[in-house]
Amino acid sequence: MKARRPPERLGEILLKHTSLKQEQLDQALAEQKQKGGLLGEILLKNNFILPHEIMKALCIQLGLPFNDDLKPNEIDPALVTNIPINYAKSKEVIPLYLSSDALGEVLTIAVGDPFNPSIPEDLQALTGYRVKTVVSTPMRIQDAINRVYERSTAKMVGNIEGEFAEEDLDLEGPIDILEATEDDAPVIKFVNSLLFRAVKEKCSDIHIEPFEKEFVVRFRIDGVLYDIIRQPKRAHAAISSRIKVMGQLDIAEKRLPQDGRIKIKLAGKDVDIRLSTVPTTHGERVVMRILEQSGTPLELGVCGFSPRSVENIEKLIFRKYGIILVTGPTGSGKSTTLSSCLMKLNSPERNIMTVEDPVEYQIPGINQVQVNSKINLTFPVALRSFLRQNPDVIMVGEIRDKETAEIAINASLTGHLVLSTLHTNDAATSATRLVDMGIEPFLIASSLLGVVAQRLIRRVCTKCREEYTPSEFQLSEMGMKVPPKGAVFYRAVGCPSCANSGYSGRTVIHELMIVDDVIKTLIVKNVDAGTLKKTAIERGMITLREDGIAKVLQGITTIDELFRATHAEEV
Repeated sequence: MKARRPPERLGEILLKHTSLKQEQLDQALAEQKQKGGLLGEILLKNNFILPHEIMKALCIQLGLPFNDDLKPNEIDPALVTNIPINYAKSKEVIPLYLSSDALGEVLTIAVGDPFNPSIPEDLQALTGYRVKTVVSTPMRIQDAINRVYERSTAKMVGNIEGEFAEEDLDLEGPIDILEATEDDAPVIKFVNSLLFRAVKEKCSDIHIEPFEKEFVVRFRIDGVLYDIIRQPKRAHAAISSRIKVMGQLDIAEKRLPQDGRIKIKLAGKDVDIRLSTVPTTHGERVVMRILEQSGTPLELGVCGFSPRSVENIEKLIFRKYGIILVTGPTGSGKSTTLSSCLMKLNSPERNIMTVEDPVEYQIPGINQVQVNSKINLTFPVALRSFLRQNPDVIMVGEIRDKETAEIAINASLTGHLVLSTLHTNDAATSATRLVDMGIEPFLIASSLLGVVAQRLIRRVCTKCREEYTPSEFQLSEMGMKVPPKGAVFYRAVGCPSCANSGYSGRTVIHELMIVDDVIKTLIVKNVDAGTLKKTAIERGMITLREDGIAKVLQGITTIDELFRATHAEEV
């Protein structure tokens, strides 16, 4: 039997296939003998070879195919259609080409880590092809990802028309982005493709940010921003002008901020986009907030409110008069909560009127007014007119100033139930915020029924979450020394189903401060928010952090996500 030839040593391979010289190898071997360590690390530390050369040599030694000359322009953009860009970047993988053998089609991919068995398995699940891997350098792969995904986005509109039946297209009314044709200008196709992709990926905001040599498009998905595309700076002016035309803004005015709206229709679904432009050093920064008008508000329990809180909120909203506030930062789900309350109240015997900016949920049977500052239809103007319409329930989209606050408070004191939102960090701060606006404490105490403070946190992906034991520091931050008996903690991992973010969807964490006689007395005395909060907790209020901890213990979210969404002062 013929003896098997022993594998070549790394040093011999490097001498054959790289620019490494014998004296450099000898010096590195001497250092290895004296100090220990890996030969490759010593060669890299002394700048005798480059990182891609050591990777190539290791692949030759292990018998792995290596390709350091990826050609992004020759990669078909259709190959990345079903592969999320976040997954591709984090796993350092890019599909190269399709080929055939006796068993069918094979997808060849380039990877930076050939020893991760999950990558071929994931790609096979995402694409449906058998997968063959070659190894390349991370730098080459990342460059190929950027170029191929840019081309994929630019060509997307040409392919999306076939995804919907012809009867799904409404050719009248708002702009229908599925009407793009091959004859449309590249800028129009690019903007349409962004809007389509954003709606498809359930993006809430699109950011277009110009810099010195390029502009970046980022999507906010589940409250977190992700880089989507980078394009040369020269295309930015045309794209921002196209978006401003769609929003009926002045394209010649680039020195002042502008606000507008875009209405589009996607497969029969009305989508309202709030547009904002701001001049920056390198050009106009554009942000588009996406609101699906056909959305239906969820029930409070489905949103993430505990059964106890649902019961208490429903007791408050069925009171005949008073004011109920929902507080939290922008994008915390306040409008969804109020709309869920209105759905519960909606019945023929109640006259319900709302003034919003904009109307996010259209609810049959409820009279909804959208503010329009251009014709002086503001919150105060609409509220005054409402009081002459004999309403039972009034919903004010947001209390922004003293005038709106005064009218809302007076309406709640004259036999109307008023629901509204306020921008504060917690429930107790709402009373002090109204005082800061100029409202007398005794009026607040007389009218305020309760305050819901809320945040949205991401749900951990159930397909890839990983069970683990939290550290002592994490437990101490949650006010624990040891985990509760039977508690299971999960951490985010990342898989194709969640675009490798580790999270999928969001839920609400909240606190509910019911304004009883004790709280009313403190408000009249104009005590600080800290005293109000301490008293509310003594009277049974569950804080934001405590509600978040409960969701961690239920396996709904992770400790890291809880810490990201809440602050230390909320403990």
